[in-house]
Amino acid sequence: MKPIPESPRRFYRRYGKRLLDLLLSILALIVLAPFFLIMALAIRLESPGPILYVQDRLGMHGKIFRAFKFRTMTHAPRTPDHEIHPGDPELTRVGAFLRRYKLDELAQIFNVLAGQMSWVGPRPALPRQRTEYDANGRKRLLAKPGMSGLAQVHGNIYLSWPERWVYDARYVDECSLRLDLWIIWRTIAVMIVGEEKFLRDPKDQKE
Repeated sequence: MKPIPESPRRFYRRYGKRLLDLLLSILALIVLAPFFLIMALAIRLESPGPILYVQDRLGMHGKIFRAFKFRTMTHAPRTPDHEIHPGDPELTRVGAFLRRYKLDELAQIFNVLAGQMSWVGPRPALPRQRTEYDANGRKRLLAKPGMSGLAQVHGNIYLSWPERWVYDARYVDECSLRLDLWIIWRTIAVMIVGEEKFLRDPKDQKE
């Protein structure tokens, strides 16, 4: 990917990225409102419990905020904070479908509107993970967390945490309008065919 001159990149990071977030969020809410209602109804019909799952996450500079997701798991006592893979017994049928197509994360549009997240950036981590960060992990806190990011379009859960942090650190360095639009477009492809199809070790490529 051809480097972007520093001045346009700096302007985008300071002003353009937030404007893009607001524009995309407002348009998405208008278009997706009927689908949100359908998802909410399906979640409640299949299992008791809240429609939204709310959890503390790490934001920019380590500030903790409450992140939203459409609930995908049973509302019974369960294993806390473990990585969810397809076929996990704690997933509901509706939840498995929502996770497969990343629809559960659309609730984070409200976090984007609140300025806590961006459409593109490192995925918001659990607060306890901060103690595990290497240099790349610490660097990811210099950007707002995103609904999708560079790691999510290169394998996501099929990558180790340190491998994801390499992509996150790279995003902090290379953030630009072009890169954000590319990640959004690539995310759509991931939603359609599955993230395992895009698995790439960060050591093996340089885009």
